[in-house]
Amino acid sequence: MASALTRLAVNDTGILVTRVALSAEAQAMMRGCAEVASALDRLEAAGFTSEAIRILAHALPKPEGVWWACRCAASTAPRDLSDSDRLARETAELWVRQPSDALGYAAMAYGKVGGSTTPEAWTGIAAFWSGTSIAPLGQPPVPPLPDQAHSAVAAAVTLASVRGEGSRYAARLKRFLQSGREIAAGGSGSIPPEGGG
Repeated sequence: MASALTRLAVNDTGILVTRVALSAEAQAMMRGCAEVASALDRLEAAGFTSEAIRILAHALPKPEGVWWACRCAASTAPRDLSDSDRLARETAELWVRQPSDALGYAAMAYGKVGGSTTPEAWTGIAAFWSGTSIAPLGQPPVPPLPDQAHSAVAAAVTLASVRGEGSRYAARLKRFLQSGREIAAGGSGSIPPEGGG
């Protein structure tokens, strides 16, 4: 790709392969790719775009990953998006700008309202799992597992890609992967909204 992916938390594909559940075929495609950029290129070229999405979700730092998930969710959001989903995403975006456990808990609370089944809900969960504790408020802190937030980012991006018309799935994955690359290179990763999901 034209821009170097300078904003990655993990750029060693050997580490990422141990963290991300990949098919044997996708793992084989990554052999010989020491860095994430080359692995993403090879996976996408071979048609393993959803696997590339998951690799990138685990390679980005948590704030950048949550921001990416929010961009993807916003791009496919329907006009009749529920208030709780909108607030989950908006609170997750605010968490990226002003990280705090209080905002993480609020994002999670909005995400849980609809049963944690939407991309927006998973952006809120990703922000919450990026904090210092997942214990109920007022309880002794329990740190999240190291990969929890990254898995939530991958879930949000994946759910955004399959929302609404199935015919848009492949094109969305490509747009989402490009957005994630832009974020990894220090850009905003903006994705034009589709206008109704």
